[in-house]
Amino acid sequence: MLELSTVDMSKEQTEVPYGTLDLLVLRTLETMGALHGYAIARRIEQVSGQSLQLSQGSVYPALIRLEQEGWIRTEWGISETNRRVKFYSLTKAGRKQLRVEIENWEKATALVARFLETS
Repeated sequence: MLELSTVDMSKEQTEVPYGTLDLLVLRTLETMGALHGYAIARRIEQVSGQSLQLSQGSVYPALIRLEQEGWIRTEWGISETNRRVKFYSLTKAGRKQLRVEIENWEKATALVARFLETS
């Protein structure tokens, strides 16, 4: 059974499968390297073609959860606007978890696709 969570979308709430944001954050960090929270959210929005509008209320709890799981680590640094911020980066365990998340996502979407293909 897929659990659902709500991610803020531009003018409406849209349900996305639970864990999707974790997958997007892990993949963003794998692709881009260390980023601060605001930059992670903006990058996800950019890649989504602006179809996702992430709020701090959805991004930062995900970052805390991923750090508690040991999948990302934090380090204080200075942002491009000269502010002290936490930079997040992927750990070795996070790289392994990303592979698991991708595999789970592919299985789930294949399952749903089978149901959509049946008449």
